Amino acid sequence: MADLVHADTRDISVDQALALRTAAVGLAGEFTGIYGPETIERFLHTSYDQFATAHTVPNYLPLLAERFARQRLQALARVEGHHRDGKPVVLFLCTHNAGRSQMALGFFTALAGDRAVAWSGGSEPGTTINPAAITTMAERGIDITSEYPKPWTDEVVRAATVVVTMGCGDACPVFPGTRYENWEVDDPAGLTHDQVRPIRDELERRIRRLLDQLAITTN
Repeated sequence: MADLVHADTRDISVDQALALRTAAVGLAGEFTGIYGPETIERFLHTSYDQFATAHTVPNYLPLLAERFARQRLQALARVEGHHRDGKPVVLFLCTHNAGRSQMALGFFTALAGDRAVAWSGGSEPGTTINPAAITTMAERGIDITSEYPKPWTDEVVRAATVVVTMGCGDACPVFPGTRYENWEVDDPAGLTHDQVRPIRDELERRIRRLLDQLAITTN
């Protein structure tokens, strides 16, 4: 592997550099025969840069970069025809990727299981998931604490069968041939748990309707 210290991340610690090198080796193994080291490193670098200016906990950055790079590479593989499993891909987009889109993702993943793929993103990603969103989803037995706010990228949008937008307006990406749905759902930012519950329930209704439209049986 080449040196993984990108121009924008050359001030990273030795531990971070080692973590990125380890991530690159792991991703290269996962995508053997599909993408070479140069592509892997480029996606890892740019993914790191996406979070380096937004997150204040440096030790988490290599992990976030690895997870995001993996998702982007999976999306690119679908776009380029390297991965064909026939599963629909749904992308949930909102402004901060901290509330609505994460709750929708949680419901979709819990109900669809491995019969579909779901991702999420934001036009102006926050730094943490809305605590009220986490708590109200937990009331339904769905844990979204492992998720994290992230931007979207072209390959992720292009890989989607359906793109669901919620409040990102003109910032939401548009690609010809992709099915789009705009859901008018209130933003839970700054709301109490009691105020977020109706939003959660509305999202569940919409998710169940979308799953029916996609002919996906629910768990």
